[in-house]
Amino acid sequence: MFPLTLLARLGRATMAALASIGRVMLFSVSTFSHMLRPPFYPREFLIALLQVGWLSLPVVGLTAVFTGGALALQIYSGGARFNAEAVVPQIVAIGMVRELGPVLAGLMIAARVTSSIAAEIATMKVTEQIDALVTLSTHPMKYLVAPRVLAALLTVPALVAVGDIIGIAGGYVVSTQSLGFNPAAYLKNTVNFLELRDIISSLAKGAAFGTIAALMGCYYGMNSGRGAQGVGRATKGSVEAAAVLILAANFALTGVFFSL
Repeated sequence: MFPLTLLARLGRATMAALASIGRVMLFSVSTFSHMLRPPFYPREFLIALLQVGWLSLPVVGLTAVFTGGALALQIYSGGARFNAEAVVPQIVAIGMVRELGPVLAGLMIAARVTSSIAAEIATMKVTEQIDALVTLSTHPMKYLVAPRVLAALLTVPALVAVGDIIGIAGGYVVSTQSLGFNPAAYLKNTVNFLELRDIISSLAKGAAFGTIAALMGCYYGMNSGRGAQGVGRATKGSVEAAAVLILAANFALTGVFFSL
């Protein structure tokens, strides 16, 4: 009986996971369809643009500059074992642009924006403000979800680009001030080593990660339970789901861009 019970539990868990994936996919399709059809709410979009983009810039910039500096120190220390200290500019550049810049920006957006969106929308659901929108003939998906997802889709790539630049600058400062690198040679090696494909992949990852972060915040907020506990669970679940999906999407996109 025990193996059958275990198999039944595994089946129920699998079906529940597949059902959750299906609900998220349907929610995503609905979101993008509402983004493409009027009416539009430019005021809500501009507010979301400010919250997702401009107000996230300090935390993304600080994360990038410290990561770039630490990366330079680590590469120099590791490269010294093989007399390869000269590769610091190239590895800092490719590491920040291809991987660390987009991933860290995505995770910071998940921590800051996803949780905020989920808590805001879940609170609106608990206080029946979403029901009030429906009463006023305003579709919640168009008014609450579509502007936030569109804002994240457009602004997170810009945040990633700024984070890449700041991260490389952090590595530059550490390398030239502490590790004895020539500033002109460092910049020349950085520029010559990066390829257009590296930059495109970084921006594409930013767009994907921003979309995932906003979608998870909206999905968990719209499907939250009642009461304060429902808001808390929605906020926690949205950040967990966004972080895991961002890392999974990073793996998939890296395979797409750099498998050849």
